[in-house]
Amino acid sequence: MSCVASAKQDSRPCRNTSAQLRATDGKPPLLMHYVYLLRSVDHPDRTYIGLTADLQARLRSHNEGANRYTSRHRPWTIVGYVAFESRPKAAAFETYLKSGSGHAFAKRHLW
Repeated sequence: MSCVASAKQDSRPCRNTSAQLRATDGKPPLLMHYVYLLRSVDHPDRTYIGLTADLQARLRSHNEGANRYTSRHRPWTIVGYVAFESRPKAAAFETYLKSGSGHAFAKRHLW
């Protein structure tokens, strides 16, 4: 199961951005992994692609300057994310988005 949200879309298919989703059938909570796309507010040509299990905390970390690459172009805003149940699938998608063809895909469909 995955979920996609983008700033280009009107609807928001993934409303819950917390890492833990509550299970209703007695199973433990489902841990989601997010591949996210950031854009610098002050430098809109600067973008960043990352992976996390806690989207809100990771954005806060980027905006506080904890990441060496993103600290120079603060503040950041989320322009889109994709949620995965599996970390390996999320990591594979992040790697793809950071490739040449993945950048083209993101620019066409997610930025």
